[in-house]
Amino acid sequence: MDESVRAELIALRDSIDNIDAAVVHMLAERFKCTQRVGRLKADHDLPPADPAREARQIARLRELAVSAKLDPAFAEKLLNFVIAEVIRHHETIART
Repeated sequence: MDESVRAELIALRDSIDNIDAAVVHMLAERFKCTQRVGRLKADHDLPPADPAREARQIARLRELAVSAKLDPAFAEKLLNFVIAEVIRHHETIART
């Protein structure tokens, strides 16, 4: 492999690694907030899921994805995965 290609590949991969680290840290912060929401819901006997809010969030994220030139279907799949995990956490909190 040409040395300039190798250098560019390494630089791009370093950027990807930094972005991945940022994504993990942002998700951790998001889950800290959703854990607080889960405790608040449990303390006030609110249901773990809020389908209306989830639908609004999905629509909002799809719009953001379009403006960011990211596939909105991918963004929706990602958010649905995150929402499912949040609901699972809220259900666990409600049982304790």
